[in-house]
Amino acid sequence: MESQSALAQMGCLKFHFSQMGFHQRPQISLPSGKKIQALTVTCGLRDANKKPMWRSRVLSSEAIQAVHAMKLAKSSSKLEEVFQSRICRLLKADLLDTLTELRRQNELDLALKVFNFVRKEGWYKPDLSLYSDMILMLGKNKQIAMAEELFCELKKEGLDPDTRVYTEMIGVYLQVGMIDKAMETYETMKASGCTPHKLTFTILIRNLENAGEEELVAAVRRDCIQYVEFPKKFLEEVYQKHRKTEVDLV
Repeated sequence: MESQSALAQMGCLKFHFSQMGFHQRPQISLPSGKKIQALTVTCGLRDANKKPMWRSRVLSSEAIQAVHAMKLAKSSSKLEEVFQSRICRLLKADLLDTLTELRRQNELDLALKVFNFVRKEGWYKPDLSLYSDMILMLGKNKQIAMAEELFCELKKEGLDPDTRVYTEMIGVYLQVGMIDKAMETYETMKASGCTPHKLTFTILIRNLENAGEEELVAAVRRDCIQYVEFPKKFLEEVYQKHRKTEVDLV
């Protein structure tokens, strides 16, 4: 019976992949008596801090209603009522999902209110990924001072900025053309022992190129030799997506 069950699961797997447009179906062989394990798939430039895709949650009805209620609140008093009647009652997972959804919809003011609410919860523990997500959102909305404030706040909570936090802060400054601050943050990141990753270099190279900072671009490309495996291939990929050019490492 176990063998039949495994074959049935394999058949289901083949069916879903074929529906997605793959030209070849995956061939899976299992030792006798073994069960198929869940597949974990990650992708994208920011995958170092993402959860595996198969763990992603569907918003609960409580989280959906909370988001709608907050967006419909047209005054501070109404919003306070929503927090008292709905937000306070959310489970931890639903509260974090609510924050994620507000970030996805770029509801900056509401996301900041929920973020501050989360930080006051008894179960809350300082979380770098949470700060990184908020700094990214602030950067997209060109809220530089607020992003800097969060960067300082995470240190007050006992956290040391990691590569992603520094990279998001670099992006914040580049959003508004603050080249000197971006490069200062980049140098601070390296001095702190954090290793720049491909996203860091991609953001720097593209924005510095757009700003016409050729000397800085050359310096960043030289750093790729030290920090990136197969730097020439990486730079070729960056420039293929950004613009056509001859790639030299120095």
